[in-house]
Amino acid sequence: MNDGSYDGYGAARPILIGGCWQPATASEIFQACNPATGQKLPEIYPVSAWPDLEKALAESRRVCQEVASAPPEKIGRFLNTYADLLEKNQEAITTMAHLETALPLKSRLRSTEFPRMINQLRQAAAAVEERSWCQATIDTKLNIRSKYGPLGGTVVIFSPNNFPLAFNTVAGSDLASAVAAGNPVICKAHPGHPGTTRLMAESMLEALRQAELPASTVQLLYHFSAEDGFRLVSHLAVAAVAFTGSRAAGLRLKEAAEKAGKLFYGELSSVNPVFFLPGILKEKAEAVALELFSSCSLGCGQFCTKPGLIILFNDEAGRRFLWKLQQIFNQPLAGYLLSQAVLENLKKAVEKLKAAGAVLLAGGNQIPNCGFQFQTTLFAISGEQFLKDPGTFQQEAFGTLALAVVAEEVEEMLRIAENLEGNLTASIYSSDSDPQDEEIYRKLEPVLRLKVGRLLNNKMPTGVAVSPAMHHGGPFPATGHPGFTSVGIPAAFLRFAARHCYDNVREERLPEELRAKNPNGWMWRLVDGLWTQSDII
Repeated sequence: MNDGSYDGYGAARPILIGGCWQPATASEIFQACNPATGQKLPEIYPVSAWPDLEKALAESRRVCQEVASAPPEKIGRFLNTYADLLEKNQEAITTMAHLETALPLKSRLRSTEFPRMINQLRQAAAAVEERSWCQATIDTKLNIRSKYGPLGGTVVIFSPNNFPLAFNTVAGSDLASAVAAGNPVICKAHPGHPGTTRLMAESMLEALRQAELPASTVQLLYHFSAEDGFRLVSHLAVAAVAFTGSRAAGLRLKEAAEKAGKLFYGELSSVNPVFFLPGILKEKAEAVALELFSSCSLGCGQFCTKPGLIILFNDEAGRRFLWKLQQIFNQPLAGYLLSQAVLENLKKAVEKLKAAGAVLLAGGNQIPNCGFQFQTTLFAISGEQFLKDPGTFQQEAFGTLALAVVAEEVEEMLRIAENLEGNLTASIYSSDSDPQDEEIYRKLEPVLRLKVGRLLNNKMPTGVAVSPAMHHGGPFPATGHPGFTSVGIPAAFLRFAARHCYDNVREERLPEELRAKNPNGWMWRLVDGLWTQSDII
């Protein structure tokens, strides 16, 4: 392997273009940082200049047709082989991820996130080989047939900082979905965990080789300038962009991509409101408060599904619940924020809430001399304050930070719900036996249903199961399009697929999925209005 070294910066790690690890064309470098110490890690990574991106784009264009025509069995073999190789290298990968993110090694990275990543890859492999995801539709009378297939261009993936494994640019649902749909991919690593990405990309390249897919099917760049990012997403060879990150950065990429007519799937911002009705708080306020805190503080509050907005009534049960929350939030909590940038953004969010008149009930300060740490923080405002300036009080911020909004009566709670922005989730906690809760729920649910992708009842939103029924999306600004999901296979494939229609095309010229004979005997097809696994007679 070429060590990627270049004059002036020592041994910088090479980038992956065209199936080869090669030195970057770069004038800048960067290093990941250990959040537990605040110190830079020794490995050096390049910030690629535009020539690197051009080379990667040229390679993607070169193999686009070959990837698009690859048999489903070959793509499935790649995804399963990749999962196998990752499992063999689990110890090294998770150890590096722990070093770069300070996320718990055993309880989080090895026991939860790594298995999730493997599960996604294997589910994608199974769905590709089964083929029903392409929704083959056949009208025998008119001899018109259609199905989902590749976009015919490159998919560019920008991954987040908070899931170094399961949402990694080279191994997450975006990667699995884009390749499953038959597209070449250019991956941009997150600068917070480049070493983790590198280790997984090495396994990925070997899996491509073993599956006999083009080596340029997936390529990796560690970092590049914002300006080059805009050029990349608007390039002729690019068909779609997947982005998970901040609203500000995502909107800038979205503008550049959509100006050039590219598909942009962005997960941008969500405060995930949780509504607590009176009956449930009368029954078990303490248990629910502990459940809320556990969800809000999971991963030090660095989940896109963190419950950041709490809505309750100003009655005896509500006041007792808020007092209990204040006690819990005032307790110290171990864990680290992912980066200096996350820490600074959290500090800014706290100051904005103070300036807007929110009352600080707990925390609010950085923990000194302890790496990237911040106190668990709780604010409160009245429903009237929220309704005067709802935008200010719906700003997502990573960290164990929550804002309680206290409503005076049902109509005010409904107005709060009506003034919510689009979110990934909303939760309603209600009693199973209290008639008042049932009445409020039936008024509140229709309002929230149109505001979010996933609606929960008596359940916190943090967990996002890898299930075909899952929808991880929502109205803007949660995501760029409420009809698509980044979690849930095979639905996640459809972000990177185009509808291919064949009108009066002879049988032998049709794709296998649209011919009279079912290609594998178990694929589901919609034939003359009926779903069937049978051959067409």
